[in-house]
Parts: sequence; C-alpha cells; structure tokens
Amino acid sequence: MNSDSDLQIAGDILEVPHLLQAPREHPATVAEFAGLARSVAADRAEWEHLVRYDATARWYHRLRTGPGYEVWLLSWVPGQGSGRHGHGPSSGVWTVLGGTLTERTARGTRALRAGTQRVFAPGYVHEVVNDALEPAVSLHVYYPGLTEMPMYSPQCSAAAVPGTDADAGAAPAR
Repeated sequence: MNSDSDLQIAGDILEVPHLLQAPREHPATVAEFAGLARSVAADRAEWEHLVRYDATARWYHRLRTGPGYEVWLLSWVPGQGSGRHGHGPSSGVWTVLGGTLTERTARGTRALRAGTQRVFAPGYVHEVVNDALEPAVSLHVYYPGLTEMPMYSPQCSAAAVPGTDADAGAAPAR
C-alpha cells in the first residue's frame, strides 16, 4: 500500500493556475441558470419595489439581460393566467417568489408555492394560473431570450404540438 497522498502525487492544484477554470461572468449550464434564478429571488431589494399588480392584464417587467438570456418578473392577481403556451426555442427556469400558482401540463396539475423552482426545455407546453385568493409573483429566466410564445387551445394534446416531447420535464411561462 502506498502512503503517498493524492496531494503529494498530483501537487497543489492552486499552484497550477492553467488547470483552473476561470469563473464565468454569466451562466452557461442549467444548474447555473437555476442558481441565477435563486440568487435573484433571494435579493428581494432588487425586485420587490418593482412589482405592480394589474387587474386588467398580467404585469411583467424585464429585470435583467445577459449574453443570450433574459430575466423577467411577473405578477398574477387572483384569476389571471397565461393560457396554454410554449416557449419556442427557449429553455428556462422559473421560480415562484410569493403566493401560489397552479401549473397545468399534459401530465397533470400541481400547485406551486413560494420557493418552488421549475426547469423546462424547448417544446415544453403548459398553462400557469393564479387560482388562489392572494396575488402571486414569479421570476422567469429564458435562454435564449424569449422570442416567441405560441399559444395552444386547451384541447390540444402535447403530442399534437409541433416540436414537443409531450412534457419536456418542467414548467414556466411569461
């Protein structure tokens, strides 16, 4: 059995700067986008003063942009919903910041409370509604930035939606 430690064999990685990856200025992976959404959500001072509630239309505000991505803040008064829609070529992460939102997909319906985070890929189709009695707020990160949001009838099955893979895996909507 060899008594040499891994450090003695490989050396101190901090002394080999060319082996270290430079920190990224902007997210590039699903985990990094989810982390971005969590960090923005945690920084209430950045977004809370911007929230508006509009009884006639869903309110939204682009909070931040980066290379190829956008961060949106949305509010939902009771009864407001997105309609059944997709996100074109965009993937995304969305987080419920306050209140409760209901998400409907081909796989079923789920209530999402503050702190819940969902991730989705292109082709994901869903509907988001505020079925609660209190307003709700959500944060949405899209990559690439949202360029289209095709709408679908409630009767349209995910299998009939071009480019979907029935239920790509999570949820969101602006």
